[in-house]
Amino acid sequence: MKNEKTVKLCICALFAALTAVLSQISIPLPPIPINLATFSVFLAGALLGAKYGALSQTVYVLLGAIGVPVFSSFRGGIDVIVGPTGGYIVGYILAAALVGWIVDRYGLQIRVLVIAMFSGFLTYMICGTCYYMFLTKSGLIAALMACVVPFLIGDFLKMVLAIVLARKLRPILSKLK
Repeated sequence: MKNEKTVKLCICALFAALTAVLSQISIPLPPIPINLATFSVFLAGALLGAKYGALSQTVYVLLGAIGVPVFSSFRGGIDVIVGPTGGYIVGYILAAALVGWIVDRYGLQIRVLVIAMFSGFLTYMICGTCYYMFLTKSGLIAALMACVVPFLIGDFLKMVLAIVLARKLRPILSKLK
């Protein structure tokens, strides 16, 4: 149905914009700033499903890659993608897809959402940390201390909020078809 696809694409655009806005709400810690973008990634996957959740984050990444200042600290450009945070940013696409796939397949029960969000978290953290290690020639422990440990509490809180909102909003969004 044409109208349903139009609605989904508009919601994808809104989630790309939400990720861009939430990227600006950050604590600038080197080498990786703490921001709220991952909350949008979790929610996009849970609300839009695998295909459209990933599409929303692909739009976000592509906008940033062509120079639109959507990344943290109003940065944009391919240099951000190939820089130390690039693996995390690209990992958002895979994380949203995985969260969406799990929710699409298994539903909105709390345990499913916990598994989905944690899987998404692991996905972008593995992508980002491996790329960071490759780029900076860091060891695993040093990379984990710089790029994972400082984010654990904040990401846990973002996952909890995304779970609560996904359970409330997904039924409402399904009525927009």
